[in-house]
Amino acid sequence: MKKNHYQTMRKTILASMILVPIIPFLLVLAIGYYYFTTSLESSTITRMKRIVEDHGQMIESFLAERKADLDFIIHSYRYEDLIQPGKLAEIFEHLQKNANAFVDLGIFNQDGVHVAYHGPFKLTGKVYKEVDWFQKVLKQGYYTSDIFLGYRQIPHFIIAVAKEVDGKKWVIRATIDSFMFNNLVKRVRIGKTGEAYILNADGILQTERRSGGNLMTKPPDNIKYPEENSGIESFINTDAKGEKYLFTTAWLKDKKWLLVVRQEKADVFQTLRAAAYLIILIMIIGGTGIIGVAFFLCERIVRRMEEMDSEKESLGDQLIRASRLAELGEMAAGFAHEINNPLQIMKNEQSLIEMNLAELKENGQLKPSESLAEMEDSLDQIELQISRCADITQGILKFGRQTEYVLQDIDLRNLVPEVIALVEKKAAVHGIRLKQTLSEDTPLIHGDPSQLQQVLLNLFNNAIDAVVERHGSHGGEMEIESGPVDNLKVKILVKDNGCGISLQNSNKIFTPFFTTKPVGKGTGLGLSVCYGIIDNLGGTINVSSEKGHGTTFTIILPAAG
Repeated sequence: MKKNHYQTMRKTILASMILVPIIPFLLVLAIGYYYFTTSLESSTITRMKRIVEDHGQMIESFLAERKADLDFIIHSYRYEDLIQPGKLAEIFEHLQKNANAFVDLGIFNQDGVHVAYHGPFKLTGKVYKEVDWFQKVLKQGYYTSDIFLGYRQIPHFIIAVAKEVDGKKWVIRATIDSFMFNNLVKRVRIGKTGEAYILNADGILQTERRSGGNLMTKPPDNIKYPEENSGIESFINTDAKGEKYLFTTAWLKDKKWLLVVRQEKADVFQTLRAAAYLIILIMIIGGTGIIGVAFFLCERIVRRMEEMDSEKESLGDQLIRASRLAELGEMAAGFAHEINNPLQIMKNEQSLIEMNLAELKENGQLKPSESLAEMEDSLDQIELQISRCADITQGILKFGRQTEYVLQDIDLRNLVPEVIALVEKKAAVHGIRLKQTLSEDTPLIHGDPSQLQQVLLNLFNNAIDAVVERHGSHGGEMEIESGPVDNLKVKILVKDNGCGISLQNSNKIFTPFFTTKPVGKGTGLGLSVCYGIIDNLGGTINVSSEKGHGTTFTIILPAAG
């Protein structure tokens, strides 16, 4: 029944010690992780949008600068001058010094005839009247085309500017260096998988992709085209291979081109994943620590409770034994008192016999003989043994008589022999040699003789038990010494060569109910009572012992004033 009680208690304590700290611990981790991931995701997306914004502005600036170059030419030179042989070459060379961005230059009349050209292809005389880009530049005055093949059958795109003079329009056109423009767009480097490219309104690649995809082809990505009036958009989508990417898009070139920057989601949120792993590790380590500490403390608490319950039971048993001993003490005092009366009668009868024998001898009725001598010796022995019995009963009565302090000056030279008389027979039976060294200048002490007698008697009995445990009935020694300490205090030493006390137990021996004796042979009250008595007398009691080498109790008491 008690075992089940401890098991239930262990489970309750363990559950409380685990759940109470681990629930707030997990809540703090979860809340922290939520806000951290939200903040990190927001900052990551903001960073991507900023990159797209900066990159888009750079591309727009590049195109605007190229248009500005053509605007400068068309407003600085006349049509007639530009179609002169070698003039475009001169202008082209000048442009390339400032920005190596053009592949060729061409002049077109209002009929779409390529009247002048400088570049690597033979395009002079070609007619572009029906070509889409030519019609749009005449209508709009400025046009940047998508990637197309044209007469040269090579993917390229152009920037064209138109001018009207005297009712006649003419056009200057430049082909942009696709390699340079591709590098400009692909310059974005974000993590391991980040890349940038441009799509037209139909989803056709206007620049190459680092991850694969040729010009004028449609990539397999399912791009969500933002509304024309929207700004920079971010979203997560899956590509043709099933990989999740973070896409960020922005419109360019008057909403005709779409700049796309994408990066694998795992790459984008690598820091987030590392943080998640770290939080999981912290959770595992913290949870393991909480559970481990809970098990450890729970076992210690339950074990301590078991020990306390065991000590409580032992305390009850010891209290019962102490009560029995107290009753035995009272009975012993009663026995001593009862025995003392017959002893007095025996003493009186012995004295009467001696008187009668002496009277008979004087009257000559008894003549000296060997039988008479033996009778006289027997009477002497009876007298001696009656005196011994009387001394013993007087010692018992003196030890148990008083229950309140009777303070008086005590001479240890008289008190110590009286106590030794009570134990010398017990010591002799066990072969223990008793020695007393009482200094002649030992000062008097002020206290209750019966209580000091109780202290010494308890120390002697403990010493006898320790000596017997180590030596049996041969080789035991006990000694008591007394003497002055600075004429203000008195020192009493009680030594033995018994089994000694371990260092661990030396710190506990004055604790109530602590005993190293087997069950039934000690109450654990003796030394605690001794400590209390000496403390009440204003003194101290200490022990010095080594296991297997004997024990010395030192009592220091104030000398009588």
